[in-house]
Amino acid sequence: MIEVLTATDSQKLLHQLNALLEQELRCQPKVCGLRLIESAHDNGLRMTARLRDFEVKDLLSLTQFFGFDTETFSLAVNLLDRFLSKMKVQPKHLGCVGLSCFYLAVKSTEEERNVPLATDLIRISQYRFTVSDLMRMEKIVLEKVCWKVRATTAFQFLQLYYSLLQENVPHERSSLNFERLEAQLKACYCRIIFSKAKPSVLALSIIALEIQAQKYIELTEGVERLQKHSKDDYSNNK
Repeated sequence: MIEVLTATDSQKLLHQLNALLEQELRCQPKVCGLRLIESAHDNGLRMTARLRDFEVKDLLSLTQFFGFDTETFSLAVNLLDRFLSKMKVQPKHLGCVGLSCFYLAVKSTEEERNVPLATDLIRISQYRFTVSDLMRMEKIVLEKVCWKVRATTAFQFLQLYYSLLQENVPHERSSLNFERLEAQLKACYCRIIFSKAKPSVLALSIIALEIQAQKYIELTEGVERLQKHSKDDYSNNK
């Protein structure tokens, strides 16, 4: 289970939020590249949205198998989309690309003792390429993302927005379930269309829709304030 941020000082949380808002566009996929993938026909020779989505679902299965954090999965998807939006990848190479992105994310976010051996990762993934193939692809991915592995993700925003909402509502009155929000975010990651959205917008939209669906009236005003704050901060940083 992912631990939600527990800071009790709203100002500290807002400071963290402002820092994420300032950084979020620096390491994101190229929207024009994602659109090319969406428009591609499935002829077995070109990358398509369907193939990309299947690969992300495989990465989610690996995340769950190893018990890794949702942030690890989020970062793996970010790396994959950044690479795919820049490079023309043949479908036969997608598995190696996806697993390389996943391995980079694991080594970046998980504790060293929890990082699996490359041989075990390939075996569990049931791919036929070698460790050398994986390491070679990992280097290519690193070069194409300019060695910037860490990125601002929608999951980071989801944690912060949730914590800020909890700060302003008595605990006994808050019914917003973080695990449910987390599951909805994972589902969004499995659809390329959501990768075109800014991480902050995706995270806050998930929360706003959940509040609307569950009729959490006490949280409506808080979401509206966060929407205004995030929009104002983005305008100031343009």
